[in-house]
Amino acid sequence: MRNTKVFVLGASLILFLALTAGGIFRRDDIKADNYGTPVQSEGKPMMIKPGAGRQQMVEINNVQMGEGIKKQLDSQQEVTLIHHNKKDTSHYYDHEATVDFLNEPSAEDIDQITRDIKGWVVNKHFDSIYIFRSTVMETPEMIDYFKKRTNVEYVEPNFILMQNQVNLPNDQLYQENYQWNLPVIGTEQGWDITRGSEDIEIAIVDTGVDLDHPELRNRLVKGYNVLNENNEPDDDNGHGTHVAGIIASETNNNEGVAGITWFNKIMPIKAMGAKGYGTTFDIARGIVWAVDNGADVINLSLGNYQPSQVLEEAVRYAYSKNVVMVSAAGNDGSDQPTYPSAYPEVLSVAAVDYDGKRASFSNYGEYIDIAAPGVYIPSTYFNKQYASLSGTSMAAPHVAGLAALIKSANPELTNTQVINIIKNSAIDLGEKGKDNDFGNGLIDVNSALQQAKTNKVETEKYRGSLFQLLR
Repeated sequence: MRNTKVFVLGASLILFLALTAGGIFRRDDIKADNYGTPVQSEGKPMMIKPGAGRQQMVEINNVQMGEGIKKQLDSQQEVTLIHHNKKDTSHYYDHEATVDFLNEPSAEDIDQITRDIKGWVVNKHFDSIYIFRSTVMETPEMIDYFKKRTNVEYVEPNFILMQNQVNLPNDQLYQENYQWNLPVIGTEQGWDITRGSEDIEIAIVDTGVDLDHPELRNRLVKGYNVLNENNEPDDDNGHGTHVAGIIASETNNNEGVAGITWFNKIMPIKAMGAKGYGTTFDIARGIVWAVDNGADVINLSLGNYQPSQVLEEAVRYAYSKNVVMVSAAGNDGSDQPTYPSAYPEVLSVAAVDYDGKRASFSNYGEYIDIAAPGVYIPSTYFNKQYASLSGTSMAAPHVAGLAALIKSANPELTNTQVINIIKNSAIDLGEKGKDNDFGNGLIDVNSALQQAKTNKVETEKYRGSLFQLLR
């Protein structure tokens, strides 16, 4: 009887982390780069110190270049600024105006205009668009002058446009190209749509988070320690801190790593101890606490092959409260379903490597919904460190971060809509359509946020028409 009880407890109450201190790492022959920087140790996370080495490449800081161009324009006497707000400005050439005529002006009309403004034609576009320059009139005066003419379609300043690439993070490990995982899923383009919102919170039910880590301490909201029943969910294992950093390392702070979100907050829930495991009961309590305290997204980088009623009830409760749940598929290279990943209310995440192939350790099967990078992922680590880890535990937070960005772009979306956007926007890998290795494919941050934005526009149009109808 006692042996049976031990077996039941072991089978149904213990959730092992997808990756712990002695977890799965790919064993490659690479030992160090040209600077002697360790690339991967065997059986241990690769510890990274900022400044430990640089790639052999020309470093061009496009953001810095853009700021330099703005300063040059600001100092030119013939350039005028338009202040849209405290930060954003536009520029145009003073004493110039762009004019579109209703009909092609005659030579006599042009002569009359140039005499009136005491100037000349700078350039001509197509048949009816002219750029005029005046020696005596400021641009606003020129605009007033042309608005009074009957043959003018419109008149505006001759605006100056600058290069407009994505403002990439200045975080050191991002600049040094350690973070291959973010560019490959379209994160940089997606940041043009949204970089997140402080109003959308991601709960991490895990080993806790390093509350003093410089990359995370400003990104945290009130959390909970299920094990000690207090509000000190400090990480004594490292796994939870690594997961948190993938989602929300403080971005653009000139150090460490960049997170997928720039502004979303992390809710740390410690439901597993220093050895990296916890009971289904404690995990379930962590999920419920996160829901009751306002979490919009919950990341569950953990799992076990044995389903549990208590865990399933917590998952269903979270789903009923419109929370998006994301879970790692597991690291045994097995097609055996894991839980909570296999529950239909949860997004199940497999891992891909640099080549877009399913990582050798990643579980697979019909229950896989989506895939994300999961090999050599740099992030934060406990004791204020950084580390590169591999596992589906690292893939899942990419998806949780994306869910938070989608909710930031369109807070009115339901959890079902967010899940569908993630699936429908994915890059198809492997066999055409949904398959057992990648589910619906590799997440595409930019495409997903475009869909969220489009959905928002359509919702606003619908509301507008409904409002008109009710009037």
